[in-house]
Amino acid sequence: MAAPEARPARGLGSPLAVVLAIGGLYVGQSIIGGVTFSALPSVLRDRGLPLAQIGLTYLAVLPWVLKFLWAPAIERYRLPPTGPSRSRSIVLIGGLISAACFILAAAIGPTRFVPLMAILIVVAFAASTVDIACDGHAVESLSERYHGWGNAAQVGGAYLGSAIGSGLFLVLVARVDWAKAMIVMAVLLVMLGLPFILSPAITPVDGRSHRPSLRDALRRTGMRKGLALAALYAVSQKWGLAMLGPFLVDSGLDLDSLGIVNGAGGMIVGFGCALLGGALVRLWGARAIMVLALVLQAIALSGLAAAAWIGGASQWVLLGLALASSSAIMALGFVALYAQFMGLSDPRQAGIDFTLLQCMDALVSMIGGIGAGWIAQHFGYGACFGLAAFLVVLAIAPVAMLSHRSKLHVRSEVSSEPRQPLPQQS
Repeated sequence: MAAPEARPARGLGSPLAVVLAIGGLYVGQSIIGGVTFSALPSVLRDRGLPLAQIGLTYLAVLPWVLKFLWAPAIERYRLPPTGPSRSRSIVLIGGLISAACFILAAAIGPTRFVPLMAILIVVAFAASTVDIACDGHAVESLSERYHGWGNAAQVGGAYLGSAIGSGLFLVLVARVDWAKAMIVMAVLLVMLGLPFILSPAITPVDGRSHRPSLRDALRRTGMRKGLALAALYAVSQKWGLAMLGPFLVDSGLDLDSLGIVNGAGGMIVGFGCALLGGALVRLWGARAIMVLALVLQAIALSGLAAAAWIGGASQWVLLGLALASSSAIMALGFVALYAQFMGLSDPRQAGIDFTLLQCMDALVSMIGGIGAGWIAQHFGYGACFGLAAFLVVLAIAPVAMLSHRSKLHVRSEVSSEPRQPLPQQS
């Protein structure tokens, strides 16, 4: 049965306005990730905490791993059978919780590890819930011709936010103090969420008949392949970078310099390579760019392993390898991966579909972060980076196979069923 012709929804706004609104949220979410997973390990190492304990900071990934459990409830609340979507209320509540927790973290300080981790896990729960609404809103608000803009907002916003969270934050900690740095981050979170909160809500003309569910997503072959792809890509691109910050600190780089490098790397190198990745995906396709990024990452991680084993490498060499692996190559590859994610998501329940793919990524990242801390503690940084490079090489062929025409398969599965008219750009 052919899908009925869709009628325009009210409240979509211009594509540029949608991209700017969701881009602000992606920047804010990445500030949280930058503070938690990049800046905090460096601060803790600077305060003398052991690597095995620093690896436990990746427990804050747990809400991102498990958010698929509450994604159906959030998506059904966000998309009522009739009336406007409730994305803005979800974003408002989640943003206020995150900002309040950052202020609380400012008060307790960085060395009280257990209460600090409890606060950051609450922040991660709020941010991951906001992410469900943001991803769903992006897919349903942007027609396919504007998906590239959405990918640019996701990846570019992620690197800009990470530059702030891991770069500016470290500079503020080094030059001012922890408390003021956390308060500045809290204020930024509120400001970045305002464009989305003030944007109009989407109201479909014909209502919504589809009931979002995990079962609907998991029964699709393309989605199951996408989950395997997300897991492999997280192994290959993220496991080797979990101990990069502590490695640079132990190599003699102070927090002030590291913050400047992280900020410049994320804002200039990462954002620039995200734009380059978007252009290359249009020219060569997502599959080719993902494979290229894996090859480059294997080379960069091998260089870090050699530097750790041999010792005595100049700080410029270490910084170059760090920028290449954590900013340039990651940005290039994740633009292609997110293009796959957007194509895999059914617009009727995009919050659930995108969430499933991100949860797999987060689960594998958490395992790798904890494991990397243990390996670095007991066998050294060289073994940590060397093993990661080996895993990247092993992942190249399976990633190429799983990403082959996965978007076409998913579209045919979804479009073969009767479906409710979806919002389109007017």
